[in-house]
Amino acid sequence: MFDILVYLFENYYTPQACPDADVLAHKLAAVGFEHEDIDEALGWLYGLAQTTEQCIPLAQTPQSNSRRVFTDQEYQTLGTEAIGFISFLETSGALPVALREILIERAQATHESPVSLEKIKIIALMVLWSQEAEIDHLVLEELLTDDHSRPSH
Repeated sequence: MFDILVYLFENYYTPQACPDADVLAHKLAAVGFEHEDIDEALGWLYGLAQTTEQCIPLAQTPQSNSRRVFTDQEYQTLGTEAIGFISFLETSGALPVALREILIERAQATHESPVSLEKIKIIALMVLWSQEAEIDHLVLEELLTDDHSRPSH
């Protein structure tokens, strides 16, 4: 599924540039993705659209210096590394409150526990892409960096 999400980001400048789900499924199959992965990715993207619609009122609420407190269940599902990265995106100004909530919900929708940092980055990238959000160059670079390629200190 995550390979498909990255493929969509790399090949479609905006979500509106993507064809309808049926056409997209055929294109993804033609490129060589498995039908099961295609169905999972399309389902995940549908969930992203649903969650985004539910979070519109949150995006319109004036933001103060509030602080997000993660539940024990969120800590177990996301893991401390993912939560730290989400906090980094938020404090850097790259992730508004509404998008943070969408990111958390979509990460939990992967049914992985804990969600790897690499996958959190892909989810964050897709959430920002789906909103056509302006992404700072350095933040984009961080989202696209494969942590396995970094030298460990």
